[in-house]
Amino acid sequence: MARMPAESFRIAGRAGASARFHILAVTGAITTLTSPAFLEAALAASTPVLIIDLSEAPSVDSMAVGALVRVFVSRNRSGRKLALVGLNRRVINVLKITGVDLLFDTYPTVPEAESALS
Repeated sequence: MARMPAESFRIAGRAGASARFHILAVTGAITTLTSPAFLEAALAASTPVLIIDLSEAPSVDSMAVGALVRVFVSRNRSGRKLALVGLNRRVINVLKITGVDLLFDTYPTVPEAESALS
């Protein structure tokens, strides 16, 4: 399978259903090349709840797992929440294999995450 070039990687932030939520929609694979941009965007979110929408992220690598854990730790230490949505089987498997899957609240969709975390 061909790797998605870093140019195809995008992160789009938007407001959620209320001021408590910020949504980061990731398009493209989170890899060694793209994880610094992902990490910067995720750490910059200051809302009480950050929802990372990975429904358009076909895969993540070990750098992405490290970035996700760093975001989790940062938010957890400051009493803020993190949720992941739209994970495909490949992303779920990477999180399970690395043993970090239990750190994250996961939901199928953004509205379901917002409802559960309201």
